[in-house]
Amino acid sequence: MTSSTPSASGWTRREAEKPASAPEGPGAKVVSGVAESYRGDQGPGVPIVPRTDPLGDPFLRTRFALPARPATFVRRQRLVEHLDQALRTPLTLLNGAAGSGKTLLAADWAAGLRHPVAWLTVEAGDRHPEVFWAYVVQALHAAGALPADPAGIPADPPRVDGRLLATLAAELNDRDRPVVLVLDDCDRVTVPEIAEQLEFVLHHAGRRLHLVLVTRTEPLLPLHRYRAAGELTEIRAAELAFTPEEAVALLELHGLSLPVPAVRALVDRTRGWAVGLRLSALAARENADPELYLKEFEAERSTIADFLLAEVLKGQTEETQDLLLRVSVLERFCPELANALTGRTDAEALLVGLHRANAFVEHLGRSWYRLHPLFGEILRAHLRVRLPGLEPELHRRAARWLRGAGFLPETVAHGAAAGDWDVAAGALIDDLSIGRLLTGVPSDDLAQLFAPMAPGATSPETNLVRAARELAHYDLDHGLARLRHAEEQLADLDEPGRAAAQLSCALLETLAARLAGCPPQAEKAAEAADALRREVPQHLLDRHPELPALLLTHLGSVRLWAGRFEDARAALSAVAGAPDGALTAMPRQESR
Repeated sequence: MTSSTPSASGWTRREAEKPASAPEGPGAKVVSGVAESYRGDQGPGVPIVPRTDPLGDPFLRTRFALPARPATFVRRQRLVEHLDQALRTPLTLLNGAAGSGKTLLAADWAAGLRHPVAWLTVEAGDRHPEVFWAYVVQALHAAGALPADPAGIPADPPRVDGRLLATLAAELNDRDRPVVLVLDDCDRVTVPEIAEQLEFVLHHAGRRLHLVLVTRTEPLLPLHRYRAAGELTEIRAAELAFTPEEAVALLELHGLSLPVPAVRALVDRTRGWAVGLRLSALAARENADPELYLKEFEAERSTIADFLLAEVLKGQTEETQDLLLRVSVLERFCPELANALTGRTDAEALLVGLHRANAFVEHLGRSWYRLHPLFGEILRAHLRVRLPGLEPELHRRAARWLRGAGFLPETVAHGAAAGDWDVAAGALIDDLSIGRLLTGVPSDDLAQLFAPMAPGATSPETNLVRAARELAHYDLDHGLARLRHAEEQLADLDEPGRAAAQLSCALLETLAARLAGCPPQAEKAAEAADALRREVPQHLLDRHPELPALLLTHLGSVRLWAGRFEDARAALSAVAGAPDGALTAMPRQESR
């Protein structure tokens, strides 16, 4: 039995039948709203329709049926309620990527409405107005929204003109009760003429027609007008994404009970993408250790790769595929950086198009983008197959562009990945990040980046990096030799603007003096560092609180050894008051 509950604007909906036994556990609240698979036909009855459409192709009745919801379907009540509220506006847009759950959400919501719902799954062949409107008319017939034989509205109109559209709009406007028309896969409507006709009918049907567009891309309708008039409700990717609580419910329906932190990590990696969560759950429940699998699975070897390659990459042009493969080596990218990797000049238009098409390219603001994490993993693996050996060159191009643009931390990572140690070390020194090699932070992988540095890299910056790594491991002889070599190289270069490199030398000099137990040398280096700090941009110093903390720690230690207790106390007390953070943890601990 079902009962009616009031909804927005006088609409009513049926209360969903609850499963025979609701699951228990952290997701029980969400699982209680889970819809079972269809028990019979909960959608509208399908009337007798013409055997062929206006072009002579068979008329497909299945396109009027609500998609069946699987047994593991999770009703997301927050979105159902949002769709209920959307009935106050004539137009609703459900816009999300492939596999984001928008179709099943719309079907679940529509199945609960007591008022007529006409459902039509749009196909590529509907680019002909006669075919499109023949199916729309039959969908409305199937929902009981049109009389059996309305005057002026043939079941299979041979042509679509203003009279037909006006008659249809008037017929809908004369109804006692409003009707919902859901157009699923509406991105297949690519003919502007059809969009204009649809807008005409929606406008003249008045409040008796509520149109729901389920689409992967921006529809051709003038959304800006509806948005400005307050007549549009939009549910997009961010809202379609599963919350951690909804993910718990989904996993429980797949027989998986995982700690909340593990679920949150999975949601973060998938960005709450419905198909990504479902395919991960299906694979995890076949694994002996589901939690470990979900933490470490390789996206490129999973069924997720099959889905994304078929549904997203395959449908792109060769130029767009090449762009996606090349930018997959980047954490984030802008059109100029993408052009540097592709050798083209049209990256901006391609990226805007990919984002608008929900092709798993996320807009970060301004002109920056990033790939969905899983899509990026899969594309990198695909890059190694399709363009073997190109990856290091892409990292090299990225490093050189990023350094020229002033993005030094990212330059370090890409320079190291390319094996371009001069660029990587140069960026590290220019960014004043030398202290990060000395802080002993296990989570900081910067030191590990330079572990494979080739012996042939002999620039002043690479020698400073080697000196820092050796001194950090208390190798005074080799570290000091490297430091002296770097200082000689810098003196020979006689280039202006090398304050960052010289400040790095001073920091390493204080550490070497501490290891050697040489207070005068430490004092001299500390004085040099203090003078050099005035030549370095303040924003760089602000980003590196570990630099003064390390300098004062080394200086305080040698003063302590020299018996200058008050001077040592002054230096070490200043370190103890340094800003909290992982990079200052070691010097703050040593200063106590």
